[in-house]
Amino acid sequence: MTDKIVVFTTCGSEEEAHKLAAILIEKHLAACVNITAPLTSVYRWKGVVEEAREWLLIIKSRRDRFDDLRLALESAHSYELPEVLAVAVVEGSLTYLAWVDAEIAQ
Repeated sequence: MTDKIVVFTTCGSEEEAHKLAAILIEKHLAACVNITAPLTSVYRWKGVVEEAREWLLIIKSRRDRFDDLRLALESAHSYELPEVLAVAVVEGSLTYLAWVDAEIAQ
């Protein structure tokens, strides 16, 4: 098990996706953020089934940076309740994981 994580969040526009990615990179909270093409999310919100076009951000970071990353997303995000989910990276290329460390180092 590594100390690296992949964090997922979605947002409602390509512009917001780029804004959130830039914030995380500038603050050294993420080494890389992938932004997917629009996708469709289906979910229940306040008792109503909703369907929305969203952009998915796939964020590469480190476990010890998660709280700061989460706070940065929550404060800059347009959603009332943004998705912020972290998944542990069990294994990875040693050179890639070292690059993640170097990019997140303060």
